[in-house]
Amino acid sequence: MSQAQQSIAGAEAGGADPVTDLTDRYIAMWNETDGARRRDLIAAIWAKEGRYRDPALAGDGHAGIDTMVQAVQAQFPGHSFRRTSAVEQHNDRIRFGWELGPEGAEPLIAGVDFGVLAGDGRLQEIAGFFDKVPAAA
Repeated sequence: MSQAQQSIAGAEAGGADPVTDLTDRYIAMWNETDGARRRDLIAAIWAKEGRYRDPALAGDGHAGIDTMVQAVQAQFPGHSFRRTSAVEQHNDRIRFGWELGPEGAEPLIAGVDFGVLAGDGRLQEIAGFFDKVPAAA
């Protein structure tokens, strides 16, 4: 059964959609401040050669992605990522909206991520786009 068929079957059966679960674990990765737990999440959700790109950041492989997440957490302490849309999928492609901000406050940054799934269902690549960024000081 293809990844798309599994997602549809899971949703129709009332079970957890594996692609939405993967996406929610991806969001959790950005919020995980414990290094060991974050690296475990990265290993579970990213292909070994996984790759992340957005206008401000790049990370290659598990170590590069971990370093990138640490930098974001250092730049935005006390902020967290939240998924803001359903996860859309076709074939091996996904997209979803997200935001970053303090809990209970207006987000500072918001955007959309587009992803490619590896053959084993993990993330192969994410390309992030910003819809909202803080005004330059």
